Amino acid sequence: MPEGEIALALAELRNALEVGLARIDGQLALLVQRSDQTDKAIDDLEQRIATLEKGRWPLPTIAVLASITAVALTAFGMVRG
Repeated sequence: MPEGEIALALAELRNALEVGLARIDGQLALLVQRSDQTDKAIDDLEQRIATLEKGRWPLPTIAVLASITAVALTAFGMVRG
């Protein structure tokens, strides 16, 4: 194989390698961007969940108070009746 053909084949191989690496770099950049967006979405969801958890604390307390009230009304009704 003459030197010119070898040089041409190496140049084509180098070009193909550079194109492939550029494509991989672009795909990696896209994956990093998507990962950043996912991290932000997870942080937003965690904040929303924390807000919901803070807002629901009265529900068990209200249930207990309603039960106590029902028992008291029943007892009061028995005493009067």
